[in-house]
Amino acid sequence: MKTTVGWQADRGETTLRRVSFERRELRADDVAVRVDYCGVCHSDLHALHTHPADRDTPLIPGHEFTGVVTDIGPDVTRFAVGDAVAVGNIVDSCGKCAMCLRGQENFCHEFPTLTYGGTDRHDGTTTLGGYSREYVVRDRFTYPLPTGLDPAAAAPLLCAGITVWEPLRALGAGPGTRVAVAGLGGLGHLAVKLAVALGADTTVISRSADKADDARRFGANLITSTDERQMSAARDRFDVVIDTIAVPHDISPYVKLVALDGTLSQVGYLGPVTVQTLDLLTGRKKLSSAGSGGRSETAAMLEFCAEHNVTADIELVPSARVNEALDRLARNDVRYRFVLDMADLS
Repeated sequence: MKTTVGWQADRGETTLRRVSFERRELRADDVAVRVDYCGVCHSDLHALHTHPADRDTPLIPGHEFTGVVTDIGPDVTRFAVGDAVAVGNIVDSCGKCAMCLRGQENFCHEFPTLTYGGTDRHDGTTTLGGYSREYVVRDRFTYPLPTGLDPAAAAPLLCAGITVWEPLRALGAGPGTRVAVAGLGGLGHLAVKLAVALGADTTVISRSADKADDARRFGANLITSTDERQMSAARDRFDVVIDTIAVPHDISPYVKLVALDGTLSQVGYLGPVTVQTLDLLTGRKKLSSAGSGGRSETAAMLEFCAEHNVTADIELVPSARVNEALDRLARNDVRYRFVLDMADLS
């Protein structure tokens, strides 16, 4: 076992404190990674605040990070010590179900092993996340970080980026298609950047016009969702609508924006939604969702982002300010993603 340092919430607590803890010894196909930069995700907030008193084990969040390989298991051939790498929110899967065999490990029938709060498939321990100085991960779920990608700004690609990349690709976003992105936050701004880089005519749907400058900077137009005239004029316009809004909301206004045979993909709020069948019927519209991504698409996304210079807009903070970052994230006080600099854990 190897001792490292990270930020942990104890049972019954939502505030993180600095702790020393043990990482497992490397298995034959494992990679040890010095975590340099870790993104702060809404999922981290959810994990911290959902029934903390019922939490059976300590929680160390963090599932989108970049760093450098410090050691490898004897069977590892894809990586060497010193390689720049990235790790996302899935660190293992069964590898044999229909979904895994299709490269969709994110939909593993036995459920993928999550980077934190998951169950290790070998020893049954609870996985502890990337808010730490070192992580041990199976090499198949470790990705080379392409040269030219800023490692801090690339960290959110491993969760927010892949979450919107997969539906954009699956729904054919590209030249000749019209894409709308509802919500310009951590997920939404990467959906916009990726849609624009894919060649789609891209529009942001936002509650207010105060993000119009950012939308234009990203290469998109903006429609104000509270302006009935603008929303009415955009009816049946978009081939793909990516809904990244993270809180419960009425999806009907966004369904109305979908064009004939188009799709609304709901990736922000993962709870129950209500939809009027007639809203789908009128135009043969489809409602879908997506989450995370498989290994092949994650690797493809990273290469695409390097080629097109796509990274997250981030606010980089020392990891010692993690509780402040989480508090501000809860108030949506960030444009557009916090990233923790883990150097202060050395």
